Order: sequence, then structure tokens, then C-alpha cells
Amino acid sequence: MYSFNFRRASNIEDAQQIHQSSSDAVYVAGGMTLIPSLKLRLANPDDVVDLSQIEGLSAISSNDGVVSVGAMARHCEVAATSDIPALASLASRIGDAQVRNRGTIGGSLANNDPSADYPAAVLGLGATIHTNARAIAGDDFFVDLFETALEDGEIITRVDFPIPKRAAYAKFANQASKYAVVGVMVAETDAGVRVGVTGAAACAFRLTSFEEALSANMSASALDGIDVDSSDFNSDLHASAAYRGSLVTVMAKQAVEQLAA
Repeated sequence: MYSFNFRRASNIEDAQQIHQSSSDAVYVAGGMTLIPSLKLRLANPDDVVDLSQIEGLSAISSNDGVVSVGAMARHCEVAATSDIPALASLASRIGDAQVRNRGTIGGSLANNDPSADYPAAVLGLGATIHTNARAIAGDDFFVDLFETALEDGEIITRVDFPIPKRAAYAKFANQASKYAVVGVMVAETDAGVRVGVTGAAACAFRLTSFEEALSANMSASALDGIDVDSSDFNSDLHASAAYRGSLVTVMAKQAVEQLAA
């Protein structure tokens, strides 16, 4: 591991000031991605800015049909929420117990791993990501592989999830890491049916062809015959692009069947 300065921020302004004054700084929330990257020497920052002591970033509340999840809320805390069972179920299947007790929703979203679970929920539920500077619609947040709409130094403060009429998340997990080889969130919301997909491509995306089919007929059979273009999907030792394309349909059908149940 390379040497670096560990800086503990007392508030958002302090964190930003440290970040701006450094030639190469990174934020750390739960550390579930950054610490392994440091150990493997895949990251070499001058300053690591710890956000864990900033008050008010871990609260979870529900008001006016919206569940607000603080960016520093840990996966285990999201898993204990009851207002959106599909979101709680998703969080309960992230990694292992150690990861769920340390990892945070804000850190996961800022990192934007292509196989992370939360992006499917953000897109499937139509969430809004709030930062210290602005509000970003979930549909605009995920840009590319490990790339988001966040500006340099911008900090996620909370995520607002509208409570859906019903929703379900189905995941084909890597058995070692529990990352999603493919995960699909299907939600029936006030604005219509939304389908968020993670694990398949460089970053999470909505599948509008599935949304249109399920809007007309909320049944697994409605997805029969719909072609999923896997030409740009991820292909690695865990699954080929074509296999991921098949999994998208399978997982979406499982999620719809959960809704029916």
C-alpha cells in the first residue's frame, strides 16, 4: 500500500476544503472499494478524506411517499427498512455480513461498479440523488464504467426513493462476491412501470422495451419474444455477453413473478 495522508472531515465543508487543497484526494465512506484498491496498489491518492464522522448523513426516513436514505447509511441499515421491501431485499443480498455492516449506499453509488446492486434500484424506482450542490435524477446519474454525473469533489448526501405501488428485485449473483452478474428491478410506480438493469453492461440502464410490454400486461409472459441486444454487454470469465443477455430476460421474469406473488 502506498503512503497517504488520512484526513477525517468534521462536516461537508471541511471535506470539500481538504479535497480542494489536495493535488490528489479521494473520499472514503465505508471503504469497501477504496481499501482493497489501496492494498492492491490500484489507487495512489495523496489524501484520503474520511466522511464517516459527518453528522446527519446516515439517517433513513419516510415522508410523503418518499424514503430518504442518507449517503452514509450502511447496507444492513437499508436492509432493515420496511417502506420499500424490494429495496430492503436488495440491500440484504449485497456481499456478505462484513460488507453489509461497513459498506454504504453513497459510496456504492459514487463508485458505480457495473455489477453493484443499488443502481438497479435507483433506476427502477425513479430515485433522485442529492449532493451538497444539487439534485440529480437517477436516470441522469450513471454515465459509463465507474463514471457518474458527479463533479470533482461533489459529495452525495442522500438518495430519495419514491415508494412504488409494488416492486421486486431479482439477481443472478456471483457466488464468491455476491455481485450481480445480472440484476433486474421491476417497479410499478405512479409514473408507470420502470425496469432497471445492473451487471449486464458498463453501467446500469433502463430497459424501455420491457417497460412498454409490462405496462400493457404485467406478466412474465409479456416479455416472451422481446429481443435484448447484448452486443455491448460485459463479457468476462463469469459470463459472456450473450449469456448476460439471456439472464436479463430471466431475471426480469423472476422479478415480475415476485410481484404477482
